[in-house]
Amino acid sequence: MNPKNIRTILFDYDGTLHDALHIYAPAFRKAYEYLVKNGHVEERSWSDDEISKFLGQTPKEMWDAFGKGLPESVKREASSIIGSEMERLTNEGQTRLYEGTIETLRELKRRDYLLVFISNCRNYYMHAHTQLFSLGRYFDHMVCSESYPGIEAKEKVLETLKPELVEEMVIIGDRHHDMTAGKHNNIHTIGARYGFGDDEELSGADRTIDDIREVLDIFKGVR
Repeated sequence: MNPKNIRTILFDYDGTLHDALHIYAPAFRKAYEYLVKNGHVEERSWSDDEISKFLGQTPKEMWDAFGKGLPESVKREASSIIGSEMERLTNEGQTRLYEGTIETLRELKRRDYLLVFISNCRNYYMHAHTQLFSLGRYFDHMVCSESYPGIEAKEKVLETLKPELVEEMVIIGDRHHDMTAGKHNNIHTIGARYGFGDDEELSGADRTIDDIREVLDIFKGVR
């Protein structure tokens, strides 16, 4: 990857810009309490590290990994509990971006990069966070998988979006979905090692970072 050639920077959100575990972990535990109370699962405790593995997954992937045998109606109710609790915590200002996120986005925007928000999140989630953190000031495009019915996979969403963007591109993310999206669409990848993925998921990245502010170092003096 030659940073001098990059024109468009795509950002995953949870685990890359947003420390989502801060609101996801309590929401997940609340949904799990519902499942235990109604006899669908055995009571147990969940560590933050275990819960973090679900972040960045599509709803189908999450339920396939966690509760494959549960009835669809139960999955829907548990998902609703998670979503409602995360929304409540967001509205109460309990969520947070990684330190340096806004400064990084502001500086990249000043340097005239085209910035894209691309996530597996729900529309309400994207809109709530956009309002809370004024993300519309920085991003030229904001998309989530729910906006593309029938195409949940991030690589397919990016494939659909790509013609609207300016070459060359790089996608920055913390999970294998982000790396796969980049490789599938023949664009560069930067793995966020501080997020919720592991080293194996990011092993194919062109570069890795340990802090969001390192993006500015990669593109330092380029534009």
